[in-house]
Amino acid sequence: MMETTFQERLVVTLTLTIGGKAHKIIAGSIKRFALDLWSWGLEGEAEFMLTDNSAQGGQSKDELLADFLKPDLVEVKVEVKAVLPETSAQPTHTALTIKGYVTEKSLEEDAITTGDSDLILHRRYGIRFQDAARLLWRQHFPCALYTQKSAKDVLDAHKGDKIQLAYDWETITKQHPMIFVGLDSQRGASFYDWALWYVHSHHGVFIHDYATHGYKLSGAKDATGTPMQLKVANLVGLELLLPEVIRHDVNVLNALAEGPETKPVTQKQAVTGIRQDVLLVTPIAAEVQARVDLETARLKERGPEVEVTWRSFPEKAFTPGALVKLPAEEAWGAAGVAKDATFRVRSLHLSGEVEEKGEEEVYGDAEAFFSFRMNTRLEPKDEPYVDLPAWQPPSYPRYVEALIVSEQGAEKDETWQVYTDSNTSVDGYKVKIPLFADQIVATPFNPNLLPGHFYFPAYKGERVLVALDFQRAWIKRFLDWRTGARLPQDGQGVQLLVGKTTENGTAIKHYYTDDKPVFLMQRTSAKDTQKIEIAEGNLLIQVKEEQ
Repeated sequence: MMETTFQERLVVTLTLTIGGKAHKIIAGSIKRFALDLWSWGLEGEAEFMLTDNSAQGGQSKDELLADFLKPDLVEVKVEVKAVLPETSAQPTHTALTIKGYVTEKSLEEDAITTGDSDLILHRRYGIRFQDAARLLWRQHFPCALYTQKSAKDVLDAHKGDKIQLAYDWETITKQHPMIFVGLDSQRGASFYDWALWYVHSHHGVFIHDYATHGYKLSGAKDATGTPMQLKVANLVGLELLLPEVIRHDVNVLNALAEGPETKPVTQKQAVTGIRQDVLLVTPIAAEVQARVDLETARLKERGPEVEVTWRSFPEKAFTPGALVKLPAEEAWGAAGVAKDATFRVRSLHLSGEVEEKGEEEVYGDAEAFFSFRMNTRLEPKDEPYVDLPAWQPPSYPRYVEALIVSEQGAEKDETWQVYTDSNTSVDGYKVKIPLFADQIVATPFNPNLLPGHFYFPAYKGERVLVALDFQRAWIKRFLDWRTGARLPQDGQGVQLLVGKTTENGTAIKHYYTDDKPVFLMQRTSAKDTQKIEIAEGNLLIQVKEEQ
């Protein structure tokens, strides 16, 4: 990246809002600022000087100090606007305006001694700031279950009052049987990571909207609007960047024993034999096809990018997402790539610093001369690649206790029930999760840890440990004994209970009496009992109606 410093007179305004009170810092007080703006968010820093001589009867009073020392959340607004006409006789300057929240604060006091007292002449303040989602969601680690909700519903539930969200994406509004957000601060992935992971996993776009100071989640980048023509007088140079070419194919593998399949996803720039395999295990054909479509979209070839270095701040300010055209002159054609092409601004980086000399002359002015740098990264308007900040995938599964649901029989009956999904025809249990307001989710109806020749479905009300993934759940293990199943330790007994209840079922039991083995099989239906008992020297077959 080329770095060029130029002297530029700018109107720079910094507004700090603390506890509802706004403190405005003008250019004459600002010593240094830097802004890094991306399509997905921003960060920045600033230093400014305030004078306070009111204790000695002076006219300058520092109104910021008391609020600055508070732990309150600080909203920062930065406005940057050109002053000098560079490209037109009658310029109509517009300001670059961004908003964020302070992450770090610093304060340095310069004092001189006058007699027996210290006189505070200057306070040099420093701040660092970020966009709202990056700051707040990175400290947010919810563990929450949603049923019959969309990802939009989940995001709206966690945006708080500082993050504004808009949507233009059919995928994110689709309702799902379950969505689980199970984040653990010890594992690292925050809600910010979760949101970016969701966008990446579904090939969406996460946009910081600089006009509304909020965010937009879309299915595609916005390519509408009239591009702005960049002026030669504002620019000093450009660099053509050719991103790394994808050299692999993809295989989507579905490892079902009864219907395994491999679906190749190819692209023309792949090197023979180089591939990435994606492993699925699902009986649902639509899930396989959805992954094939996703991997196909990810293999799109990236176009060339342009890094532009500026010599002066433009009269009409812009932010990432804006459409622009480079000057029509041949020198700005970027080896023919940029000629007549429309680009989108992907990132913008600018900084300004005031030289120490002569600061008294501009202290009260709304504009000042800065040693200024500015670069922008441009991408083709139809570029499919989505730029996102670094994120880490959430760690699944998380485990919770649940109770088996069955609507068969009376409330007290320990029945079992299989539920068939009307959309996928897949059979499953339903389990109720007390922690999450008794919400009910589906889990696979399978032998679990038993071989297939044992058919013992889980019974109503049984405590189970359930593994929760993003959009699926399964029974990990069983946690309790059925009522009446546990036997006294002295007899070292074991038994198998089948049926609805202990008063309406069959028990097969083996235990010891006087260290002699006893085998008992008993059927019970209310007062009617039949049993076979084999003990030392005895075989008892009995049919009896209990009194």
